[in-house]
Amino acid sequence: MNKNSKIYIAGHKGLVGSAIVKNLKSKGYTNLIYKTHKELDLLDQMAVENFFEKEKPEYVVLAAAKVGGIVANNTYRADFIYENLQIQNNVIHQSYKHNVKKLLFLGSTCIYPKNAPQPMTEDSLLTSPLEYTNEPYAIAKIAGIKMCESYNIQYDTNFISVMPTNLYGPNDNFDLETSHVLPALLRKMHEAKLNNIPQVEIWGSGKPRREFLYSEDMADACVFLLECRDANVTYTKDLKEIRNTHINIGTGVDISIKQLALSIKKIVGYDGELYFNDTKPDGTMVKLTNPSKLNELGWKYKIELEDGIKMMYEWYLKR
Repeated sequence: MNKNSKIYIAGHKGLVGSAIVKNLKSKGYTNLIYKTHKELDLLDQMAVENFFEKEKPEYVVLAAAKVGGIVANNTYRADFIYENLQIQNNVIHQSYKHNVKKLLFLGSTCIYPKNAPQPMTEDSLLTSPLEYTNEPYAIAKIAGIKMCESYNIQYDTNFISVMPTNLYGPNDNFDLETSHVLPALLRKMHEAKLNNIPQVEIWGSGKPRREFLYSEDMADACVFLLECRDANVTYTKDLKEIRNTHINIGTGVDISIKQLALSIKKIVGYDGELYFNDTKPDGTMVKLTNPSKLNELGWKYKIELEDGIKMMYEWYLKR
């Protein structure tokens, strides 16, 4: 990419997209384009086609998605599969039709089977059943991976898929109904501290282990791949199968939800009790990525979890 390459970031206001915009600007990229949902509804096929025809982006980052935690995923199952499939279909297909030089599609490590061997490698995709609570979202993201692979094979496009682990950071979603575990815990404890609430309820036993990556580290990995990695898929008659071309983005380090909650409690300065409600679902017990594929390309995370939570809390207090 050149510093004046025209780069479209879909989902620029979210946790992922905003971090990528910030990283691109810090590296001197000056020709970035993005639209709010009101300006461009990515569910609208004709609107997306008209946007690509008018703007003609050279590079596309597909960070727009309907996302949420275990409650939202399990409650709004139809919304999660429909909206994510629709967004992906529209943006990826128009990127092909308008000769985009490279597309970066962002998924999630929830694409991997519930009982995948840990840590999860890219090759564990589609080897056994998914976790039920987020199955619709995971299936949509798997479809996005396969769409990128299929367009690369059939049309010789340069579409890359990356699967970040659990992300957190500035511009995260703190809605208690739809947010992921880390921002939800941070908000709950902050509000409990302000209102002198003696106890905070946490869903599940606290035993599941999760991996967390600061959003600005994730953005740095994405820009690194945009600059340094191509799909490198050329179809020939001798090539029988192309699978699992996606790349994990993670730390390779996990922590229990109980340990996470205690760490957030300390950082926020909450003095009350934590109540783990084990009548609520835990989800997958262990979910840890193997980021060796990305590490071998030359990228590794920099921000440790405790430092990242402190930076996120400082941002939260100033917003």
